[in-house]
Amino acid sequence: MYKEILFKTLRHEDTGQVPWVPFSGVHSGKLKGYNAIEVLTDPEKCFESLVEVNKLYRPFGQPVYFDLQLEAECLGCDLIWAEKGPPSVSSHPLEGDDPEVPCVCTIPTKDSGRFPMVLDVMRRLKTEAGGDTALYGLICGPFTLAGHLRGNDLFLDMYDNEEFTGDLIDFCAKVVETVAGFYREAGMDIIAVVDPLISQISSDHFESFITGRYTEMFKTIKSLGGYTSFFVCGDATRNIENMCKVGPDCISIDENIDFKAAKKITDRYNIAIGGNIQLTIVMLHGSQQDNMKAVIDELDSVDTRKNMIISPGCDMPYDIPIENTIGAAQAVIEETGVREILKNYTKASIDTSGVVIPDYAKLTKPLLEVFTLDSATCAACTYMMNAANIAKKEYGGKIDLIEYKYTVPANIARCVKMGVPNLPSLYINGKLMFRSIIPSNDELNAAINAVIK
Repeated sequence: MYKEILFKTLRHEDTGQVPWVPFSGVHSGKLKGYNAIEVLTDPEKCFESLVEVNKLYRPFGQPVYFDLQLEAECLGCDLIWAEKGPPSVSSHPLEGDDPEVPCVCTIPTKDSGRFPMVLDVMRRLKTEAGGDTALYGLICGPFTLAGHLRGNDLFLDMYDNEEFTGDLIDFCAKVVETVAGFYREAGMDIIAVVDPLISQISSDHFESFITGRYTEMFKTIKSLGGYTSFFVCGDATRNIENMCKVGPDCISIDENIDFKAAKKITDRYNIAIGGNIQLTIVMLHGSQQDNMKAVIDELDSVDTRKNMIISPGCDMPYDIPIENTIGAAQAVIEETGVREILKNYTKASIDTSGVVIPDYAKLTKPLLEVFTLDSATCAACTYMMNAANIAKKEYGGKIDLIEYKYTVPANIARCVKMGVPNLPSLYINGKLMFRSIIPSNDELNAAINAVIK
């Protein structure tokens, strides 16, 4: 059975077959003609969509619900909903001066928010598909959940209010442990702690605020049975080894990280690693053969396939062509035949001839350019864009601000022409200032002041 191959991988055994795990969150709705709001709020439509994912994409493992705002909503955050992406957080209950923990927040129960729906769908999918497919229960990680509650102030708190920051992360870790219990009872085989904002902090801050707390958290989750995964988005290269040290069975990474280099680290700790097919340039905008080739290239990139899982780099965009994901699955499961298909394959190059780069030297005021996957759907991108928006509110007409979303083909070409190394990144007057590190308000203001004429 497919799930047994995935389980063996998570037990760090040789399998002879690399497992395939498509992270089809709201994209699942596309298979049945439902939008993201319907998938995330209607149990019947959610269930129908997940069953279709299981039929079409032949997963060894699949997530049941991919919404990192689920816990935040229960804790008092307001959400902005979108038809082709998960919701984003629009308010932060602990924002402002002198917050307290837990303040207005209490640990969710099984009856909180959308949890009754989620748990019902989990139990039904376990019966429908759990015999051959491992099911993932995804939970918003403590640091990202702390960001949802506190907003961008969290990044300044790590310097100015360490005790509060630690207390807040402790509270959020308890939320994760509680939700993990719900999901294990509902039959989830793998508990995945998804913490995008981990990529936006330094190794020093990881060791100060994350290492001890997450080590205990993963011990608690493991005591519930099943397997564990630590999912991070963005360029978390500097924290891969630290992530290994907290003890998950698996780490999942996105396209910002070199898979081969990261696997060398995870192999030293005998931890499985999953990833990291490019979401936009390959899955969303590429051809079926592009997706096949991406999988084959990843398989060929590593020294050993032990402890390896093939998956998209993160939650799949809604509009990914169905045939592209089918092609990726085929490349994993039917590798020999796909290699034959790709014999005459040539990847199309990205045309950057139409990209116009501003003459930064002649600008009369600072130009902030924020390159994101999509600030409406990517948590790390949301808080990078929030930092820029806060600056825009403070400086008003003294600065200009623009976001370039990587989901738009023209913006992909711009990223290539400018050599943008990672997402999210923030440039000021054409100079890379913040690369996968969300600046505090003071840090960004200082960078702006340095170029104001």
